[in-house]
Amino acid sequence: MTQTPTSSVLVHPDELSRRWIDRCADSGIPTIALHPVGGNDADRSMADLLAKTEDPDFCALLSYAESRGLSVEYEMHAMRYFLPASEFASHPDWFRENENGERTPDLNCCASNPAALDYIAGRAADAARRLTSPLTRPTHRYFFWLDDARGGFCHCEKCRSLSPSDQQMIVTNRILRALKAFDPDASLAYLAYCECAAPPVTVRPDDGIFLEFAPFERDFHAPLDDVSVAKNRASAEPIPALLALFGTDGAKVLEYWLDNSLYSGWKKPPKAFTENKAVVHADFAFYRMLGFSDISTFACYLGEDYEALYGAPDIRATAEEMRRLCND
Repeated sequence: MTQTPTSSVLVHPDELSRRWIDRCADSGIPTIALHPVGGNDADRSMADLLAKTEDPDFCALLSYAESRGLSVEYEMHAMRYFLPASEFASHPDWFRENENGERTPDLNCCASNPAALDYIAGRAADAARRLTSPLTRPTHRYFFWLDDARGGFCHCEKCRSLSPSDQQMIVTNRILRALKAFDPDASLAYLAYCECAAPPVTVRPDDGIFLEFAPFERDFHAPLDDVSVAKNRASAEPIPALLALFGTDGAKVLEYWLDNSLYSGWKKPPKAFTENKAVVHADFAFYRMLGFSDISTFACYLGEDYEALYGAPDIRATAEEMRRLCND
C-alpha cells in the first residue's frame, strides 16, 4: 500500500513545547519527531526519553500534539541502549571484534551472534512498547539506529566479509521481527548514513523495512544535485541503488536544513540561525523528482532557549515545501 506523502521535524525531547507543536500545526507539518541526543551519551539520553513517557508534563504535551492533529514519532541512535556495555563481562562474544582482533563494548555489536541479536531485539521491542503512547495516534513506524560513529562494525571471522551496511541490515531485520510480534503493522527504518550510505550487498531487507536517507556528509551550502560540488556528488551517488533495493514506497529523506545543533557545533548556547531558502527549495524538487514520499529534517537547538536569545526561528521555506508535499 502506497504511503501518503508526509514530513516531520526532529527536535530534542527537552525542546518539545506547545510553541513547537503550534508551529508545526499552523505550518501544515504533520509530524513532530523526538530525537534524543546521540554520541557517547546516547544510552543515557534514550533512557531519559523512556522515563519521560511516565512524566505528567510530557504526557500533557503528547495530548496537546494529538489535539492539534499532529503525529509524534521517535528517532534515535539506540544500540548503546539496546546492548549496554554492562553486558560485556558476561557476554563478550555479543560485542564487536575490532580491527586488532579484540572484543570491545565500545560500539554496536557482533552481527553474527544470534544470542546478541535476540537480546537487542528484545530490548528494542520493550522500548517500542513504552514509546507507543495511548495519547497519540500510532504511525507504526520505528526508527532505531545503530551507534553514531565511524569504524564501529565487527571484524570477527563471521562478520568480516559483511559490509557495514550488511551488518546493519542483519540487525535491522532482526529488530523488525521482534516489533511485528506486538505490532503486526510495524515498519522500521534502514538508516543510509555515513558508512552505511551504500546499500547492503549480501543481505536483503525484510518486508517492512523502509529507506531513510540522511546525507550528513554533504555540503549544506549547495543543493544536493549540484554535481560541481564533490561532497554532494558523492552523497547523492548511492541514491539510485538504495531506491532500487528498498523502493520508493515509504522512502524517507532525513535532512539537516533546520539542524541548528549542527550549525552550532553541538554546543549551547545555540547560534543564530538563518534558513538557506535556495537550498531547501532545490533539494525538495530533487527529492520529489526521485520519488521520496517523506521529506523531513532535523530541527534541533531551536527551542525556547533559542527563542529567548533570537526570537522565533524562521522556517518558512521548509514549512512551505512540506505543506506542498503533503497536500499535492
